[in-house]
Amino acid sequence: MTISPTNSNSADAVSLSEPTHNSHSHWYRLTFSPEHGVYIVLFGSFLTGAALAQQWTLNTTLALICTFAGFQAEHPLVLQIRQRRSWKPRFLVWGGIYGGISLGIAIYLYLQTPVLLWLYLGAIATLVIDAIAVFYRQQKAIANEILTFAAVCLAAPFANAVASDTITISVLGLWLLNTLFFSSAIFTVKLRKPKTASLMPSLIYHAIASFVIAGLWYYDWLNAFSALAFGVALLKFGLILGLREWYQTTRIQNVAIVETISAIIFVVIVSISLLPAHL
Repeated sequence: MTISPTNSNSADAVSLSEPTHNSHSHWYRLTFSPEHGVYIVLFGSFLTGAALAQQWTLNTTLALICTFAGFQAEHPLVLQIRQRRSWKPRFLVWGGIYGGISLGIAIYLYLQTPVLLWLYLGAIATLVIDAIAVFYRQQKAIANEILTFAAVCLAAPFANAVASDTITISVLGLWLLNTLFFSSAIFTVKLRKPKTASLMPSLIYHAIASFVIAGLWYYDWLNAFSALAFGVALLKFGLILGLREWYQTTRIQNVAIVETISAIIFVVIVSISLLPAHL
């Protein structure tokens, strides 16, 4: 339930592990990623990109399906890498089905909007890096988690590009805003764990992120209201610090609620700030 990278395996995240018995005899059984938090990041980022485009076309719907299928394709791939001592037909079949759907739509959209190639290359590069991190059991490294969020947040420029046929400075600014906001959850959730409970990394991250957001606004990569939406992350961080003892001991479901509510508020503020004034 927590907002965490798709390959998270911590105690505070929904495990990717699935029962593997009968995986050969039940290869046709559907696989579905349990990383509910990432759905919020994915769909939230996509909605902000569509809001920036200020239109929803057939290609936008196809892009959403492509994004969702691509995300689902990663799940069985990660599971297969973790259980690499034996091939699991179920993971291979459903990874191929999801991947085929995503690839087919991606090619169709590319033929209409060639600029999408840059986004595809970024997503592929991230998938390769993430797969290597999973192979060496380094997927919980902060750098890899931030990179994973950055890849998921490519949904924003993807949604925008298929409708506008271009990638502008404003789109890149929106992508960075989404990445910085959703990545803040990495540092707040780590405050719950004794080994990563130090405040310093969280303080440094939020300070740097705030500085970057201010720079994006100053150089017109973001409008003022979109930039101010990052204040939701700062407010959440401040509340967590004020209720730190509760936050460190409460059930993970409560943490999920905090992260989900803050994400929804952020997406609503950003989306409204990007829509036409007459709406």
